[in-house]
Amino acid sequence: MKRAQLLGVTIAGVCGLAAFFGVMSLVSKPTKVVREEVTTNTTQVLVARTDIGLGSITGPESFRWQDWPQNAVSTSYIQRSARPNAIKDLENSVARAPMLPGEPVTALKLVKPGEGGVLAAILPAGMRAISTRIKEETGVGRLILPNDHVDVILTQRRRGRSGGGEDFVSDTLFRNVRVLAIGQTIEAREGKRLAEGNTATLELTPRQTELLALANSMGEISLALRSIADIDSKDAPTQDKRSNSIRVLRYGVKSRAYGVN
Repeated sequence: MKRAQLLGVTIAGVCGLAAFFGVMSLVSKPTKVVREEVTTNTTQVLVARTDIGLGSITGPESFRWQDWPQNAVSTSYIQRSARPNAIKDLENSVARAPMLPGEPVTALKLVKPGEGGVLAAILPAGMRAISTRIKEETGVGRLILPNDHVDVILTQRRRGRSGGGEDFVSDTLFRNVRVLAIGQTIEAREGKRLAEGNTATLELTPRQTELLALANSMGEISLALRSIADIDSKDAPTQDKRSNSIRVLRYGVKSRAYGVN
């Protein structure tokens, strides 16, 4: 091999080795990771430590302080900086609404003794609570639970004016009425399908409570359970728009109507 060719091969080999070691140094070189630290301002807010059911009596074990992002704190939250003794102050309060562990506590969710009973605490402003007797056959086999919505039906039996027969009358008085309690149960317990009690406490307007009190003296009240798919949260309990009169049928023939208003 000529000297010129040998020199060329040597130079090419040296360049190849230099390129190889250069690439290896780049591959093995550790990559720098730049971490940007984000500082979040936090404050401590009062939250539920355990499940707090509707109407439960709270104690010091019911609450704890929890770090919370300052920009996510609602004005209704109880902050430790403003109320450091809040846990002690809220002992023996009654829960107006159920709370889950870690849920922020607000003043509207609790009521102190002397500020009203549990039922009065959960009753919306302007509404009234009134009870009516129910039986298994008039209360959907005791399957109605608190916070269900029902239609209220009045059924009467009257003796006819002639012939010694009886008149049977029935009509829907109110629609989409919220059930506040069955017996003394104001909250449906998880997994419980039946509510024990011979009375149903309903949420009605003042005028509707008068009509229900009158209807209780006129005949038997039945509750018809509504589907949850039919409940519109924007709808208030409504009086039957057709009338408050009850049509009387005597052997299939209309005879007269009895009003309940």
